[in-house]
Amino acid sequence: MQVPRDWDPRTEGKEFLQKEEVSEDLESQAETSENHASDVSQTPELGELCDGALKRDWEAPEDERQVQSPCWEGDFTPVQVLLKSSSGEKEVESDNVKRGFSLSPSPAARQGAPAEERPHPYDVHGQSFPRSVDLISCEGLHTAGSPFICNECGNTFQGGPDLIQHQTAHTGQKSFICNECGRPFSTHSDLLRHRLTHRGEKPHVCTECGKAFGQSSSLKKHQKSHVSEKPYECSECGKAFRRTSNLIQHQRIHSGEKPYVCNACGKAFRRSSNLIKHQRVHTGEKPFECDECGKSFSQSSHLRKHQRVHTGERPYACSECGKPFSRVSNLIKHHRVHTGEKPYKCSDCGKAFSQSSSLIQHRRIHTGEKPHVCGVCGKAFSYSSVLRKHQIIHTGEKPYECSICRKAFSHSSALIQHQGVHTGDKPYECRECGKTFGRSSNLILHQRVHTGEKPYECTECGKTFSQSSTLIQHQRIHNGLKPHECNQCGKAFNRSSNLIHHQKVHTGEKPYACIECGKGFSQSSHLIQHQIIHTGERPYQCSECGKSFSQRSVLIQHQRIHTGVKPYDCTACGKAFSQRSKLVKHQLIHTRE
Repeated sequence: MQVPRDWDPRTEGKEFLQKEEVSEDLESQAETSENHASDVSQTPELGELCDGALKRDWEAPEDERQVQSPCWEGDFTPVQVLLKSSSGEKEVESDNVKRGFSLSPSPAARQGAPAEERPHPYDVHGQSFPRSVDLISCEGLHTAGSPFICNECGNTFQGGPDLIQHQTAHTGQKSFICNECGRPFSTHSDLLRHRLTHRGEKPHVCTECGKAFGQSSSLKKHQKSHVSEKPYECSECGKAFRRTSNLIQHQRIHSGEKPYVCNACGKAFRRSSNLIKHQRVHTGEKPFECDECGKSFSQSSHLRKHQRVHTGERPYACSECGKPFSRVSNLIKHHRVHTGEKPYKCSDCGKAFSQSSSLIQHRRIHTGEKPHVCGVCGKAFSYSSVLRKHQIIHTGEKPYECSICRKAFSHSSALIQHQGVHTGDKPYECRECGKTFGRSSNLILHQRVHTGEKPYECTECGKTFSQSSTLIQHQRIHNGLKPHECNQCGKAFNRSSNLIHHQKVHTGEKPYACIECGKGFSQSSHLIQHQIIHTGERPYQCSECGKSFSQRSVLIQHQRIHTGVKPYDCTACGKAFSQRSKLVKHQLIHTRE
């Protein structure tokens, strides 16, 4: 049913509906509704009565209409509205025409609840109406310029339907249900705006920058960002805003006011929007779904950020170096690389960090907390990244392969470091001696040569070391632990590096080739030692006699001449030797016997 928009009640000579024109044979409700629908289009009184409230409901999709339409039920029946009654009639005078129609209440209205119990109190020029249909009926009698007054808050409205819609704010009535997610709304227009979130439709486009919005109100707010004027200033700090609503929200920072309280956990918020988002933690509602992968999110902003995974969009670029980011929070963190800002300070040791997450991880050094536990072996770690690296030990996965020698690695960082072997790139230089390194960690360890720092001490013998890994390896001398076993022959080693070197015996791999003669080596250290043959370099000098050697191991053996140390004892006769090779030769005497 729809009231014609071009119908003019002021047209002179218009024939109005008469009592005898309506069929008296109304045997069914369907026939009654049909007659009523056709007569509304011809009757100016009903056009005025139903314009707005009734039309809004019937223009909605069929599955979204309110259960009750104000003009159908309540105080008046269709026939009583259309027909003049011999008793209880009320003639309505108009400036242009004389209109006649019945305002006789239905039996249900006569026997209704007391006025003080009725849910919709309305006030029009001093007269109260307990139900919305009474108010709409009265609107036909309403004189131009007289306001409709809400008895709850005193707000005034020029139209009855506007007052009815406003009253839902007091009653909490939400009659319009979204058929996608079941969320209720108090007005049909709110439902239509909400449905745009499911379709992803953004019909309102900014003419300045082209940014699109789902609602016209959001576009209007956005357009103010192009206007530099900020007329609303905070009296506390002087910060200016384009909108009064933003100023009010900002002032709550100073006052500490948090008027929006969660009825589930009692947590309070400064903004109603933040409360709505928070409540989804309790309800588990995730109304925003990705069209690409189907993943759901509780907030639309989280969905937009996620969608950049599929689109590859990185709209936030660093003004210093041009590096783009998909999230503004990542850009802010990146800016601190250029500014050197470290706003997050540890209260225990005073160390500062550029990111709050880094501070949280650092504090685990002081607390000893290790919240990330391996599900396979139960080993705990302070950082999730270390746990992920550890878990690759169990899976054996090595997804990162060198394109030059096809060697595979479990971590991308290990591949990058390995590639320096082929490129010769050593970007980290020692300021003391100028020595360069392919890894920053190796530079840090090297610098302890100059400082003499050895922070790692063995609890068994008191020996100190500059590296924690060296201490761990040393402790295996005391406990005899050899955790690294060859899966080919079962031989065990106390160092992983020794196992890696050993495995090349089985594979025959020799990835390190001499650029002078092409000879291949299984270990980089062997290549370095070999290259000295071509250069003639002898960097290792004896401090006692000044003799130089090409290899450090040869220097150590030579120094035993001066010290008299003979660490290699024969178990058969007890004779000692300064070199292992001499002991091996000596032991042949006993085996021949």
